[in-house]
Amino acid sequence: MHVDPVRPHADQLIRILAFTMILSSMSATMFNIVLPEMSKDFQLSFAQVSWVSSIYMLIYAIGSVIYGKLADTYKLKNLLTFGLLLFFVGSMVGLASQAYWMVLLGRILQASGAAVIPATAMIIPVRYFPAENRGRALGITATGLAIGSAIGPIVSALMVSVFHWRWLFFIPLVILFTLPLYRKYLGDEQGQGGEIDWLGGGLLAGTVALLLLAVTQGGWIYAAGSLIFFILFMIRIKAAKSPFVQPRLFRNANYTVGLTLGVFIVSIGYALPFLTPQLLADVHRLEPGWIGFIMVPGAVVTAILGRTGGKLADTRGTSYLFYAASSLLIAGFALLSSFAWSSPIGIAIILILGNVGQMFMQISLSKTISLSLPKEQTGVGMGLFSLLNFLSGAIATGIYGKAVDVGATHAWNPLSTDQGAATYSNIYVILAVVQLVILLLYAVQFGRTARRNPELQATGSKG
Repeated sequence: MHVDPVRPHADQLIRILAFTMILSSMSATMFNIVLPEMSKDFQLSFAQVSWVSSIYMLIYAIGSVIYGKLADTYKLKNLLTFGLLLFFVGSMVGLASQAYWMVLLGRILQASGAAVIPATAMIIPVRYFPAENRGRALGITATGLAIGSAIGPIVSALMVSVFHWRWLFFIPLVILFTLPLYRKYLGDEQGQGGEIDWLGGGLLAGTVALLLLAVTQGGWIYAAGSLIFFILFMIRIKAAKSPFVQPRLFRNANYTVGLTLGVFIVSIGYALPFLTPQLLADVHRLEPGWIGFIMVPGAVVTAILGRTGGKLADTRGTSYLFYAASSLLIAGFALLSSFAWSSPIGIAIILILGNVGQMFMQISLSKTISLSLPKEQTGVGMGLFSLLNFLSGAIATGIYGKAVDVGATHAWNPLSTDQGAATYSNIYVILAVVQLVILLLYAVQFGRTARRNPELQATGSKG
């Protein structure tokens, strides 16, 4: 079987991309801790200033799939140049802001530019690494994401303790130094994706925007509007000569099942960073600083093991890594359900299992989905995968928040003896069961495919 070689400068690119992912993941979350200060400065409600985070997530999600589609037609280096320069403009607007509308404008421009990064993070491993080395590349980018998530709250807290919160706009500007390196190492290849169906892209953007509004703001009007836009989008991609998303993409069983599993996997994964701080605050009465300290070990170990996960995907196969990740997640959720009431140190240790499992899961699923796509569809295909990651995360946090508000009268897990932890214990039990179902669905779909497809079997069952 012919094996494509690793493209020139692939290793340099993946390291630059990992550094970019660190800064990108920091930029996405570092404003969360200063929302109360913004509320005081601008005399606004917390719900109003929360749009600083919500609008960023909304545009970041939509933009990732649009950039992915554009990458099928235009040079990736030119898209990165445009995106990073737009990110720079947004950061400068935010840094100079004296009114709330300027802060929002800065975040909108930042997100519009930064959305090129998740699209790039999906495309470079697919374009520049052959299937048998792709897991290692995805592992390195996942490491960058984990490091950024780990140090983001710490850097943000240190920054605002010395300077005004506006200086948080300055930190991501370091990302601009990567632009000359991308220009140097990225090739000049240009896709053959044809014309861009901007109407179809707009309908998809409207679907996502209204769905996120329905989740974050509530209301059936947003949900109904999202459904209408989605129906129009489906009609458009069937009728358009060069649709934004080719309908045949969804007739690819491996890709469709992979996307579906990805939605549930990311939704489950968001329980760890979203629910754990609430658990530590509600049940253990910890201050925010101590909560951050409890969550750091899991993020640090995840960062250390990122490359290991990628190597396992290449040497032992994506299925092996998926099963290992599922085992870690099921064990982590089962232990959290049983001992949510125990010491915070115990929770910090259990979080290591969950965080590493989630990162291994993302590497395995990203490689599995990339192998299911034809070359001409990798940009939009992986862009949709990235979009659904953000979308499912936003929806999941809304569901978890409502579940905590509703509460529970008793714990389903007999090992959970603290009534105050019953709600969290029950949620973790459900997540463990859902993860088990996901494992079975993966085994049915991709286990059968690997046996039937020699190429998948060769890249997924070494060692």
